[in-house]
Amino acid sequence: MIGVVEEVASLRIGELARRSGVSPRALRHYEAAGLITSTRAANGYRVYGAEAVTRVANIRYLLNAGLTLDDVSAFRSCLDGDMPSAPPSARGLEIARERLAVLDARIAAQTEARNRLARSLGVVSDRG
Repeated sequence: MIGVVEEVASLRIGELARRSGVSPRALRHYEAAGLITSTRAANGYRVYGAEAVTRVANIRYLLNAGLTLDDVSAFRSCLDGDMPSAPPSARGLEIARERLAVLDARIAAQTEARNRLARSLGVVSDRG
């Protein structure tokens, strides 16, 4: 029974990728950013604790919400909990507001570029 517990308690990168739905490359990227940690097995393979599945899910949750990896770093202390249902911290709200302002500015710039292109196409199609 101890062997079974050890297998569940540690995951190689491929298994963590499968369970979390992200690529091994993304996991290595998260590790390089200090968001997840691993140890090395005797054979040199990366080994992650079972809690890494939750941690990666929370990283993905924050990234999908529009935050960057740098933004996610501010949440290191709470990545192992139930982030989607936990109330945000003051710092979390500040980061989210900053990221929202950046996204709004990008959307405005893209909308203006789209409108310019649409106007240009209107002129071209009127001549054609």
